Amino acid sequence: MADSVRLAAADVAATPFVIPGAEGEFRIQVLNEDTARGVVTTIVHIPPGGRIPAHSHTKGAEMHYVLSGDLIDGGERLGPGAFLTHPANMVHGPHESEGGAQVLTVQQWQSTDGDFDFHPA
Repeated sequence: MADSVRLAAADVAATPFVIPGAEGEFRIQVLNEDTARGVVTTIVHIPPGGRIPAHSHTKGAEMHYVLSGDLIDGGERLGPGAFLTHPANMVHGPHESEGGAQVLTVQQWQSTDGDFDFHPA
């Protein structure tokens, strides 16, 4: 059985995160990575004016909960409290933000030694 994890997100450093084709400097806080199940929970910091191009993932679904700011997903503006999910292999995005956003994300881990499961549309 795995150990419980308790932490304050404010205590987890937000580090630069390179997303293929993205515009702006993205940062990420990795809150928990369950390698046995292949699931990671993060807070993605989208900079003002940031943009992630439309894309898909093959490894599994991803779920997003907007904590703060504005997230524009495929042209639809979402604010704090909004939830969205995308199944594996579904093209989604682009993801954008005018004023910046923090988004809690749960997804299949998308990187193996820096090789991301990210397929531009």
